[in-house]
Formats: sequence, C-alpha cells, structure tokens
Amino acid sequence: MKVDIERFGLKNVTVDPETLFTFPEGVAAFEHCKRFKLFHEEGKSTVFWLQSVDDPTVMFPIVTPDSMDLAYEIELSDADCALIELDNPEDVAVVVFIYRDAANGGKIAANTRSPVILNLKKRKGMQKILQNIRPSVVYHAS
Repeated sequence: MKVDIERFGLKNVTVDPETLFTFPEGVAAFEHCKRFKLFHEEGKSTVFWLQSVDDPTVMFPIVTPDSMDLAYEIELSDADCALIELDNPEDVAVVVFIYRDAANGGKIAANTRSPVILNLKKRKGMQKILQNIRPSVVYHAS
C-alpha cells in the first residue's frame, strides 16, 4: 500500500497494511479517518506521528504522557475494551496529542482530556474523551 505524508512532502510511501492501527470510531472531528500509521522522524524518537491513510492531510503529533512529566490513570469501560479488543492491560499504550498553544506564546501543550489508547497487540485504537480529569504534574529533582 502507498500513502502520501503531506506534512513532510513525501509521496507514495510504502506502508505494510499489517502495521496500521484501526480506530473503529475515528478520532474527534475526524471520524472519517479509521486507519492510521504510527511513525517517528529519524533521530527524533520522543515525538511520534499518527498519520491517517484515509486522508493524507490528517496527521497528529503524539507523545507518551510521561515524556511531558504528566501522570494520570485512565479507566476503560467494558465497551472501551471491546471496541479495541483489549484483553490484557500489558498490551496498552497511552499517548496524548500535542500542539503549539498560541494563547501561551506558542509553547508545546498536550491534550490530556482526550488521550489515545492503543492496543499494541491487536493494532486497534480509540480516543478516550475524559469528563473528569485530575492530571498530576511530576517534578523531577535535579
């Protein structure tokens, strides 16, 4: 399968369909995007990119919460687990979308209210919209 990665000006990038993540419900405001390829730029392993193969203009930068010194627990319902075919908690990765916050001088910010839950074994994903979030910031002493 070939995809375009418009953000980086790449055309006809070969992608193994077996490596795609399927989001049965898409992500908020992009429900039409169901299949995504996860990748990172050479030498930049902290920020990953979630590229839609259904719409080459849709791409999200993602990081693990701990890379931004964030820690929180997410409770998944039985319906959530069924949606991404999750049987084993060890198969889960939690990531958050990041963006430049124009209202805060262009600093990098994370969307902690809508993390992405990935079942690494079944290659299924979902965006979990959290109603009541109490993130805690973890400070590392130098």
